[in-house]
Amino acid sequence: MPVRIFAAVVAVALMLGYLLPVVFKLKEVSLGAVIAIGLVMMLRDLWQSLRAAEH
Repeated sequence: MPVRIFAAVVAVALMLGYLLPVVFKLKEVSLGAVIAIGLVMMLRDLWQSLRAAEH
């Protein structure tokens, strides 16, 4: 289980590291909103995946 949590944290960090520079460079609010929605969906999926592994 700790390996799965570590992999999830690494995945979130890589996605943020890849997408945030684009948002800051372009300074588009709509792009930031789309990326924020994508991050929330990713975190929700990770949460469900980690909870399913416990059951």
